[in-house]
Amino acid sequence: MLKLPEVTELRKALPKAQIYRKFELTNAQVAKFDADISRIDIVNEVSARTISAIQEGQKIKSFYLLSVTLKTKDYEPKNIERIAKLIPQNLIFALQFEEEIQLAVFCEKLFTTEWMPETKAAIELFGLNFDDVWENIIKKIEGGEWDNDLSLEENIEIKDKKEKLEKEINRLEKLARKEVQPKKKFELVNKKRKLEEELGRL
Repeated sequence: MLKLPEVTELRKALPKAQIYRKFELTNAQVAKFDADISRIDIVNEVSARTISAIQEGQKIKSFYLLSVTLKTKDYEPKNIERIAKLIPQNLIFALQFEEEIQLAVFCEKLFTTEWMPETKAAIELFGLNFDDVWENIIKKIEGGEWDNDLSLEENIEIKDKKEKLEKEINRLEKLARKEVQPKKKFELVNKKRKLEEELGRL
């Protein structure tokens, strides 16, 4: 699947009931999970055992590809995060809806690609070891800019800070527009400016 080597292929169903038991989901959560997800299969194991040309990394020894058949594009991301937390492995998700695929990976938070035709979806294995391969896959799925002088974890931490700052800046901007008292409006604008400066430093 996703143009990965045939030697990595396997097919093992992951029953949804196993996820319900693991997380002790409420009836409402079960209903939402079932409304989003039709089927989950583990379809590829990518490791030094299956691909001898790539060495084990210091941190990453292998990863698995999960095919998740969706009933809707408008799925709840927390449902994908629950699957990631259930399996103590490095996981790539191929989220499938009809003839389209969205790739996803959970690394501190959920990163996703845009939806694409199933025929164009692929995972490329770049790197001399699985640390490099895994990092390159995450960068590709996330799609943003990365600082190559920083570690994967440091890059993700900075991206998370930027996202939170951008949300707070937008919130303050909306409040400032609505505020009629000049003094309070000035305070909101000043706070927004300081956060913008902090964002610029990141």
